[in-house]
Amino acid sequence: MTNTLDRRTLLRVAGASAGTAVFASTVLAGPAGATGSAFRHGVASGDPLPDGILLWTRLTPTEDSQPGSGVGPEATVTWQVATDPDFATLAAQGTLVTSPDRDHTVKVPVSGLAPATTYWFRFGYADAWSPTGRTMTAPEADADIDRIRLGVVSCSNWEAGYFAAYRHLAERGDLNLVVHLGDYLYEYGTGEFPAGDTVVRSVQPAHETLTLQDYRVRHALYKSDPDLQALHASVPWAITWDDHEVANDQWSGGAENHTPGTEGSFSDRVAQARQAYAEWMPVRTGADGAIYRRLRFGRLADLSMLDLRTYRSEQASGLAIDDPERTITGEAQMAWLKAGLATSDAQWKLVGNPVMISRLDVGALPSWLLGPLGTLLGIPQNGAVLNADQWDGYNADRNELIDHLLATDTRDVVFLTGDIHTSWANELTTQSTGLTNPAAAEFVVPSVTSDNINDFLGLQEGNVLSDLASGLIRSTNPHVRWTELDGHGYGVLEVTPQQCRMDWFHLVDRTQSSTGSRFVTGWSVTAGSARLRRESAPLS
Repeated sequence: MTNTLDRRTLLRVAGASAGTAVFASTVLAGPAGATGSAFRHGVASGDPLPDGILLWTRLTPTEDSQPGSGVGPEATVTWQVATDPDFATLAAQGTLVTSPDRDHTVKVPVSGLAPATTYWFRFGYADAWSPTGRTMTAPEADADIDRIRLGVVSCSNWEAGYFAAYRHLAERGDLNLVVHLGDYLYEYGTGEFPAGDTVVRSVQPAHETLTLQDYRVRHALYKSDPDLQALHASVPWAITWDDHEVANDQWSGGAENHTPGTEGSFSDRVAQARQAYAEWMPVRTGADGAIYRRLRFGRLADLSMLDLRTYRSEQASGLAIDDPERTITGEAQMAWLKAGLATSDAQWKLVGNPVMISRLDVGALPSWLLGPLGTLLGIPQNGAVLNADQWDGYNADRNELIDHLLATDTRDVVFLTGDIHTSWANELTTQSTGLTNPAAAEFVVPSVTSDNINDFLGLQEGNVLSDLASGLIRSTNPHVRWTELDGHGYGVLEVTPQQCRMDWFHLVDRTQSSTGSRFVTGWSVTAGSARLRRESAPLS
């Protein structure tokens, strides 16, 4: 017998009521950042399973036990999971010993829980309790689900503004999951990364993060943000990394923002960044530290979270981007992704995809449209590349994946993408699909705060140059159904058996902590088709 979750049940599970929304944005995150609090970095949960959830917090047992300090005592932390916010009925409990070896972070993989159920959780130390968090488990694998809603975010630069996007998502109260697609934090020193030429709030440490201590301090800074704490405390997250969790334009053997002669071994830097990430983030990793993984939400949706940094070849240009020996996924992850998509019995196959997979043809038509002339002129398969850090710089991997979808008749694939700081609704086409028969859809969310086109130009949002650029992109890329190049904000994805729909919301002013947000547009794709349709009103 299958479990069926209708809309009423979904909203009850997600806690969608005005009272719960207020609870999420105030009580849950309230005291976590207070000086003197034992749990000043908040609480979080992630990677929900039908019978379990991963819980996280960070303990400050003494005032000298600061993040990255390497000092402080071993301490025993109590954790509790309950079916009610008053903790009258405990579903699970236990203790865990933390120490400076793990920067006093606490990660608990809780099991033995009921599927599709809302739980409350907290941590205790001595006479102190952490703020209360709310989370929920996934439905059973064969459950028939009417709908789920996901918050989708990417690219949160501390110095560029406030994380109001997280506050607005926390206040909704109707989300089952938040998907963060990478660049959760940035590695630069203060003032080194463009932020509209203005540092709204300075990072710690003030210099670029290079060591384990540096990365721990930077993670702690981000976890001190009240809006980030509110969203972590109100709903589970599924997270992956992009490049800035280590260094800009990272690949398997280096990065644009790493100089071995003055900044040491890149492999050492990666190892230390990854250790801090594993300590500070509510994410499950494999035995070898692999972060690509798959979550399931009944028969409605699978979510494959990708790692497009650890295994990729160095970025290239010209005809080298067509080289079949170069990869963005690595062989093992590509095999895992193809097999998971083709064999899934879920209606929708969602892919958490850190960098844009759709073509962005600039300056020349794809060589497959030009025929022999394209070869003669030395034009890469998909035209001149504007950003070789995206899938555009790895044509062979993209073609292999799309050809596999076509060969196996795998439909209803939707890529959820970040990185590019701007908003896009794309139909995924390659030489194999032609221009009018897309293999999948792609929804790209804007940055939470990181600079985009108008910020780089020093212009107001919606300026003539940005509008002209978006118009030119659409006219030369018919598979790009919509793009907006200035706004910061977030996406809300609703998945039903009939359609998958993304709504885009942009902030009024990222530099103001109390800023509002506005609905920009919505785009949807119907089951059985990868063609997009525009929606004029926000989800109710």
